[in-house]
Amino acid sequence: MSTIVRVTVTLPKDVLAAADARAEQLDRSRSWVVAEALRGFTQSRGVSEPVTTPYGARPGLGEYRLNQLEADLALTAEQRVREAERTAREVDLVRGVLPGNGVRFFDRYEDFLQWKRREGI
Repeated sequence: MSTIVRVTVTLPKDVLAAADARAEQLDRSRSWVVAEALRGFTQSRGVSEPVTTPYGARPGLGEYRLNQLEADLALTAEQRVREAERTAREVDLVRGVLPGNGVRFFDRYEDFLQWKRREGI
């Protein structure tokens, strides 16, 4: 049984536009932004939801890996990219790869295009 339920709401256009802008800014879905807003609203009024991990007890994901995953998901998209870049630099140093000669990963195609422009490729 899924823990996600589809609902229909009616919102003023300006509120929806603000939610969409925030979703774009955070590189998240509209649903995520609305869910976070509702969580904040209900928690500030003493209504709490059960604390569960979104991944449950999956085989192969020990406590440390689940904690790291949840910590990583709490970061903004920009913070995740910066951490990935930092990790890639550290891996390159360990492997002896010269800076700039490694595998690059991008969360979004726009990030790839921006990198290409910046590198003059």
